[in-house]
Amino acid sequence: MINLISDTVTRPTPAMLEAMMRAEVGDDVFGEDPTVNALEAKAAAMFGKAAALFCPSGTMTNQIALKVHTQPLDEVICDQHSHIYQYEVGGYAFHSGIAIQLLEGDQGRLWAAQVEAAIRPTFDWLPKSSLVVLENTCNRAGGSYYQLEDMKAIKEVCTRRGLKLHLDGARLFNALAESGGTTLEIGPVFDSISICLSKGLGAPIGSLLVGDRDFIRAARRVRKVMGGGMRQAGYLAAAGIFALDHHVARLKEDHLRARKLASMLESLPFVARLRPVSTNILIFDLIPSLTAGKFLEDLAGHGIKASSFGTHTVRMVTHLDFSDDMLETVLETLPRMY
Repeated sequence: MINLISDTVTRPTPAMLEAMMRAEVGDDVFGEDPTVNALEAKAAAMFGKAAALFCPSGTMTNQIALKVHTQPLDEVICDQHSHIYQYEVGGYAFHSGIAIQLLEGDQGRLWAAQVEAAIRPTFDWLPKSSLVVLENTCNRAGGSYYQLEDMKAIKEVCTRRGLKLHLDGARLFNALAESGGTTLEIGPVFDSISICLSKGLGAPIGSLLVGDRDFIRAARRVRKVMGGGMRQAGYLAAAGIFALDHHVARLKEDHLRARKLASMLESLPFVARLRPVSTNILIFDLIPSLTAGKFLEDLAGHGIKASSFGTHTVRMVTHLDFSDDMLETVLETLPRMY
């Protein structure tokens, strides 16, 4: 099967598995796993932050950030397509007792003036605006990404108005591969940053939360109460170190394959609309007579998997395990389907 469901379907490369098997481990709950400690120190240094925390998932790192940055009855401001709203089971309410204000941005991206206009006045009957969350790249918006100056402008609003700023950077390295920015430029813009190791970077599991020392100290306690305290997690952390060392530069290959696939999709008579393709995510709408369910069933019959994003909408995601040979197979198959 050629699997384009998500970039989460990747499996460790032989070299990554070898690095995992060589890992020196300890008990991370006691802070005694040297490989976890090395991964956290590496991530913190990459962003110019004081500390980092290794967690099982990006949902956990995001939810920890929401919890530490807010108090019950506060409100978080984000785009309507944000992962924290769409795909984290209402965790902002469950874990933190906070409200959420959804804004209609531009392909998942917010603007500084828009954020400032959304900040609540101080009245007893309104939640307190205390946190802004940006997603870069934005999954549901087709992998769109921010320019550094636009994020800096939002930071200026947050600083002036007393709000914290968190980055859901699950696919941040995909964004940086296209925008040309660096992690050291991104770091000072945000109070906390979440990055995922198990998407485009190809690790089997894990996300990192970076921030200042007091923030990470509080985050570590929240991780524990959420059940995220791990023991000999160094085997997983070793995969993360390998991913950061070896799988960042190659993300451009995924983007190139996505653009080649986009060119084909635009020419197909059963594709009504292809959303803008910025990185490694392709979202397209089918003609009214063809449902996503029918298309995916037929596609699977040709040995190719993708995912439904609506009644007539499909998502494909390129990744580490999607090769040029697989791309050629998909390009040859799609025009012959109907």
